[in-house]
Amino acid sequence: MSKGPVDVLIIGTGASGAAAAWRLSEAGFKVVCLEQGGWYRADQYPTAFGDWEFRSATSFAFDPNIRRLPEDYPVNDKNSDVSPLMFNAVGGSTVHWTAHTPRFHPSDFRVKSLDGVADDWPISYWDLEKYYDLNDEWMGCSGISGDPANPPRSQRPMPPLPLGPDGERIARGFDKLGWHWWPSDNYIASQPYRGRNACNNCGPNGLGCFQQAKGSTDVTYIPEAIKNGVEVRTNSRVFEITTNSDGRATGAMYYDDEGIEHHQSARSVIVAANGVGTPRLLLLSKSRKHPDGLANSSGMVGKNLMFHPYAMVSGFFDDAEPNTFKGALGNILMSQEFYETKSRRDFVRGYTYQMNRSTGPAKTATGFTIPPVQWGKGHHEEFALRFGKSALLAVISEDLPEEHNRVDLDPKLTDSNGIPAPRVTYKVSQNTRKLLDHGIRNAEKVLTAAGAHRVEATPVHRSGGWHLMGTARMGTDPATSVVDGNCQAHDADNLFIIDGSVFVTSAAVNPTPTIQAIALRAADYIINERQDLKA
Repeated sequence: MSKGPVDVLIIGTGASGAAAAWRLSEAGFKVVCLEQGGWYRADQYPTAFGDWEFRSATSFAFDPNIRRLPEDYPVNDKNSDVSPLMFNAVGGSTVHWTAHTPRFHPSDFRVKSLDGVADDWPISYWDLEKYYDLNDEWMGCSGISGDPANPPRSQRPMPPLPLGPDGERIARGFDKLGWHWWPSDNYIASQPYRGRNACNNCGPNGLGCFQQAKGSTDVTYIPEAIKNGVEVRTNSRVFEITTNSDGRATGAMYYDDEGIEHHQSARSVIVAANGVGTPRLLLLSKSRKHPDGLANSSGMVGKNLMFHPYAMVSGFFDDAEPNTFKGALGNILMSQEFYETKSRRDFVRGYTYQMNRSTGPAKTATGFTIPPVQWGKGHHEEFALRFGKSALLAVISEDLPEEHNRVDLDPKLTDSNGIPAPRVTYKVSQNTRKLLDHGIRNAEKVLTAAGAHRVEATPVHRSGGWHLMGTARMGTDPATSVVDGNCQAHDADNLFIIDGSVFVTSAAVNPTPTIQAIALRAADYIINERQDLKA
C-alpha cells in the first residue's frame, strides 16, 4: 500500500526526530513521522503500580532484550562489554531517561587538534550554542548559571532542583578536596512550566513521569508538531529506505502492527532511529546505487560505535538522612574536575562524575550497581546498611571512536517481522579502562571525605549502555564519514541523519542536549537552504 508524498519523512520520534518535526512544521513543511512504538499514558508507567520496581526490571526495563515488547527488536550483544539500551515509543528513550542534560565542552569538538586522537568535528560548540538555548526552552531546563567548568551561557528557564541532604553531603566531600562540583542541569521542571507540573521529588524519574515534570519529547515537541499538522504514525516498523535510480531517497517501506507492508513516499527522509537502529536501517537499505547499504560508500556505516562506559562507585553512611531515595534519581550534582586532558596522566580526555541517589527497596536488595544482598544469615543486617543510606558517583567516561567497535546485521537473529537484527561488537579500550580506574580512585576519595564508612565499585556497568553514538559519523571527507556538518548524507542529498550516530567523538557527558541541538540546526539548514524539498 503506497501513501502520497510528503515533504519530509522522519523515522523516529525520540530526542532528535521530535525536535526536527516541530522545527520543520513551524516552517510549513509537510511532515510524517514513523514511530516503531506507541503512545504511553501516565497511568501506564511503572510508578502508577505498586510493583513498580519489578516492572522496571521486566516490561519497562532499559534493555530491549529483557523487555521483549512487540515493538522491540532483539540485539545480539554477546560480543559487547556493554548492553545497548533504548526504548521504542512516541518520545523514544526520553520517556525512559533521567533527563540529566549537561552540554558538551568546546574542546569536545576539537579532540584531534588538542589531543592528537580521534577527529575534529566539522562544527563547533558555538555553531550549536543558540540551538542548545532553544532546546533548553522547549524541553524545560532547570539549572543555574556560573559553572566555572563551562562557557558562560544564558539563564535557565527554571531554577535547579534541590540538592537534598544527600546532595549536600556529597558536595561537602568535593569541597573538602577542593574539587569542582555544580548543580546538574536537567530537563525536569522545578516549578510549573508550560502546562507541566513541577517535580514532586518522588524518586524514580527514569521510569516515566506521571507528573509530566520530565521533559520527554512526547510532552514537549510532539504535541506542538501535531498542532502544526505533523502526522505521527505509531507501530510502524521501517525495514527499508527506498531510493530511485539516481540513489536519492524516495521514502520508506514499513510494517504496521498487523504486519501489512506500506510505502510512504517523501521528497526527503530524516533518520532518527538512534546509534544502533540507524546503521541497522541503512545497512538494510541496499540498492544498485548503494550495494553496501545506503549512504555507505565510505564503509563507515555501523563503525566507530561509542558508548559512555560507566564505573559505579557507591558510598554507605551510618548517619544518612532517612529516605535518601526520594528526589530525582540522577539529577543532583556533577563534577568535571577531571574532564580535560592532562599530560601527567596515562590517558587522554577525561570524565564527569554524576551523583545518583540510592534506590528503592527492591533495587537495593537485588543490587542495581553492586552485587545483590545475599540470602541467609546477615541478609537483614546488610539490607539495613544499604537502604536509604547510600549515594553513588557514576564515572561517565569519554569513549574514543575505534572502527572495530561496530553495529552490523546479524546473519541469523531477526525481529518478529523477519527483519535482520543488529549485532553489536564492542570492547572497552585501554584508554577508557585507565580513565575509569582513575575515576574510581578519586570517587573513593570523595565519598570517604563525605563520611562514607564503606565504598564499593563496579569497574564497568554492563547494563549502562544508555548512550549510542558514532555509527554514521559526520565529517567533511566523504571517504571517511557518512554525513556532512549539516547532517546531509554525502551519498544522497535528500537523506539526513540527526541522532547520536553522527557524533564524531562522545565527550564525557550525556549526549541528548547535543543530539537535539544538532537536529534543530539540521532542520534550519533544510528550511533555509533546501526549499527544493518543500512542495
